[in-house]
Amino acid sequence: MAKPVTFKIEAKGKGNLARAGVISTPHGDIQTPAFVVVGTKASVKSLMPEDLAQYVGNQVTLANTYHLFLQPGHEVIKEAGGLHKFANWQMPTMTDSGGFQVFSLGAAFGKGVTKFATGEADGDTGVPSRASLNVYSQKFAADHGKLCIIDEDGVTFTSHLDGSMHRFTAERSIDIQHAIGADIIIAFDECTSPTADKDYQKEAMDRTHRWAKRSVMAHKQNYDALKKQGLYGVVQGGQFLDLRQESARVLSDMDFDGFGIGGSFSKDDLGDSLRVVNEILPEDKPRHLLGIGEPEDIVQGVLMGCDTFDCVAATRIGRTGTIYVMTGAMKTTPCGTFTYPETKKISVTNAKYKTDHSLIDPLSTGYVAQTYTKAYLSHLFRAGEILGPHLASIHNLNFIVNFTKNLREQLLRV
Repeated sequence: MAKPVTFKIEAKGKGNLARAGVISTPHGDIQTPAFVVVGTKASVKSLMPEDLAQYVGNQVTLANTYHLFLQPGHEVIKEAGGLHKFANWQMPTMTDSGGFQVFSLGAAFGKGVTKFATGEADGDTGVPSRASLNVYSQKFAADHGKLCIIDEDGVTFTSHLDGSMHRFTAERSIDIQHAIGADIIIAFDECTSPTADKDYQKEAMDRTHRWAKRSVMAHKQNYDALKKQGLYGVVQGGQFLDLRQESARVLSDMDFDGFGIGGSFSKDDLGDSLRVVNEILPEDKPRHLLGIGEPEDIVQGVLMGCDTFDCVAATRIGRTGTIYVMTGAMKTTPCGTFTYPETKKISVTNAKYKTDHSLIDPLSTGYVAQTYTKAYLSHLFRAGEILGPHLASIHNLNFIVNFTKNLREQLLRV
């Protein structure tokens, strides 16, 4: 039986692990490197699905298994004909496993912990460059305490919506993702806190490997899904390179269609963490870096052999008036593979932008960047107009999508 998700390499970087390729799926091809737009609840916040094709230009969209399980329920999506029909996403799609939600509901709950161990203030926004994970209220945390319990078989957790209790196992996560119907689904994993010690990182990694085997078996037992959906395994190991290597070796021996690289990283060590993994993972299968997608991180990820990236930062910061812009300066990677624009974030709610009638980003090619001014965007946010988050989100997503596309184009010219 032919695999529903395949990967072909078209070009390689010189002196590094970078590659340009094509991931083929039942709903179309993904030309890589590529940025995956996140639509957590089958909705990219403040955008119509038509905006993705017309103004953002992304090739693939990712939804969240945990959130769709709770609302509206995977059975509803299955009845609608699957995620593509339900959300009118006319492109390849992915769903995660719910593993990161295990992390956010458990060890990281209420602590502002992210996938990076450290964060820095960025530009003139005055906010950390990695948005905090505090998406649930402190009151709810006090009322319900720790929201999940992890054991060998799976995870028991209470819904952040109504406090109801639920259970995820590897088999259950795969079953839910089968019903949702994305082209690429991800094996159930445990994403640990970057503050966890090596002993716990090892324990969680080994558990993730056992869950990975069970995920593969659950997927193979559904013949219909096996013909339409590709399954990725997730490399774990935290900041410890030897654990990352072990995880890559173990998962490489399993029958996955591709691989996610998950868990927590030290920002300074991101490159090495990816390099040691991608030197081991099969070259003929795609690699997705889960939950990381700032411009500099994407450059680092591509150089170290990653093909696709997803991150909520672009829309999350956009909804509060923070946008990506180019500074006008150019950067070149040490190996000379990529020359790319230096970027920064600005907050259009700052007073200096009230009368700044320059385009949102004169150096970007996107429709929003070339049509609207900083003063207008500043006005929209100050006036509480919903058009503000809409335009800022479109701009930020288009910015990151095109930034990544440009890296692909340079690889094809090597």
